[in-house]
Amino acid sequence: MSTTWRPDNPPDDPPDDPRSAGLDALPRPVAVALGGGGVLGAAHVGVGYALEHRKFVPDLVVGTSVGALTGAIAAAHPDRAAPWLDHVWTNLRRRDVFPLGYLSSRTSIFTDRGLRRLIERAELPARIEQLPIPFTAVAMDLATGDPVCLDHGDLPSALLASAAIPGALPPVVRQGRTLVDGGLVAYVPVREAEQAGAASVVVLSTGPASWPVRPTLPRRRPGAIASRAAVLQVHHQIEVDLQDVAKRIPTVVLPTGVDEWPAPWDFSHSQRLISTASVTAGRFLDGLRISGPGLYRTDDPAGSIASAIPSSRSGAGQ
Repeated sequence: MSTTWRPDNPPDDPPDDPRSAGLDALPRPVAVALGGGGVLGAAHVGVGYALEHRKFVPDLVVGTSVGALTGAIAAAHPDRAAPWLDHVWTNLRRRDVFPLGYLSSRTSIFTDRGLRRLIERAELPARIEQLPIPFTAVAMDLATGDPVCLDHGDLPSALLASAAIPGALPPVVRQGRTLVDGGLVAYVPVREAEQAGAASVVVLSTGPASWPVRPTLPRRRPGAIASRAAVLQVHHQIEVDLQDVAKRIPTVVLPTGVDEWPAPWDFSHSQRLISTASVTAGRFLDGLRISGPGLYRTDDPAGSIASAIPSSRSGAGQ
């Protein structure tokens, strides 16, 4: 259960009680769960700055799609991933990831050569189990629709599978399974984090579907209608997963402060996303108080409210 904490709804523990203060109060092991979102994943970097500044190191990392790539780098370099990712994101262009005019095969519009280059430059080990922090990439089995947790074996192919947007990037075959983007079944992989053994989870999520959706009708155009429907579908999946996991373990959703998101293929806004998320997540973390299982987040996309504690409203499915 959860709601936003406000001054007229104080937490059970006083703000100066060290037993309940911030991330240090989370039960171990603590997982970081990183969601999908393409270019919107630049916000992960800003949140990463806030976490690194506060000396937070997770016990395990679980990522979907772009969150898998970001998460693997964080698992490989837990104390210095944010500056490296900042440099990558602020210099990245669409053609680096989705090169027009280069058909991969009959299975996708683009090749994955851009993603392969990014992975090669990230100084990652060859195998998942060689990462300093235990890591899981989430993909989807194209034959069954089941989520697939990749926590051992070849690391580059796991990252490519988790980010293989159907139709845009080629599927990846691993151990006889054809795998595609995990965001289709686990946009924010909190269930997978709990299954991996987490006693609490810190969520890095991105995009408009990650926050309360304002009731509104889109313009009566095919693209706007399809986009709105997709946001609602993903939002529903995220909410169901968050509410379920929060019944059992503390689930902290870090705000990004971003209320105007660019198109998923527009890399020109990366610096804004990083800077905004860094400040907003830091403010939230400094006011965070933990008091047992529940969903800890702000209902304000701009992150103007600093901390949250469990209550009945969100637990009722609202």
